[in-house]
Amino acid sequence: MNKRKSGMSFAVKLLIGIAVVILLIIALFAMRYNSLVNEEENVKTEYSNISVQLQRRNDLIPNLVNTVQAYAAHETEVFQAVTDARERMMNATTVDGTAAADAELTTSLNRLLAISEAYPDLKANENFLSLQDQLEGTENRISIARRDYNAAVNIYNSRLRSFPTNIVASLFGFKTYDLFVASEGAQTVPEVNFE
Repeated sequence: MNKRKSGMSFAVKLLIGIAVVILLIIALFAMRYNSLVNEEENVKTEYSNISVQLQRRNDLIPNLVNTVQAYAAHETEVFQAVTDARERMMNATTVDGTAAADAELTTSLNRLLAISEAYPDLKANENFLSLQDQLEGTENRISIARRDYNAAVNIYNSRLRSFPTNIVASLFGFKTYDLFVASEGAQTVPEVNFE
């Protein structure tokens, strides 16, 4: 009888040990899953912050174009480039598409702002100066939002690739996100000719 009691107690201990190990594994998977969900939501929030700032800039552009157009109506090519780039920005649906449209719009805006150098009255216009200041502030906010988004993406993507989180990520279909990077040529200063 004593032998049977110790045998049962070993079996019970073994079952309890197995149950504890299973519960620990489930808890580990749940923690990793919840961590991935939180980090993915952070990435989405940071991308939304970029979108908000890009929309703010898009809202400023028509006023800026109209102000410049009042002084330099013959610069139709520049105005059309800004309008087209703004349209592409508003229709972008992916991170890569948004980054490319952003680079194109930035180049077009630089060309538009460069026009003011040839028109001293425009440079002195209070509305133009105010819009230029707002645009500059918005560009700074966009830069910060891009940096924050890329930081969130780096953390999330790194976590997806690390063990054992990569197992949870593949089981539940988590995918990596693209960084918000400037397209080729975005750093090239546009050439403006006033002849």
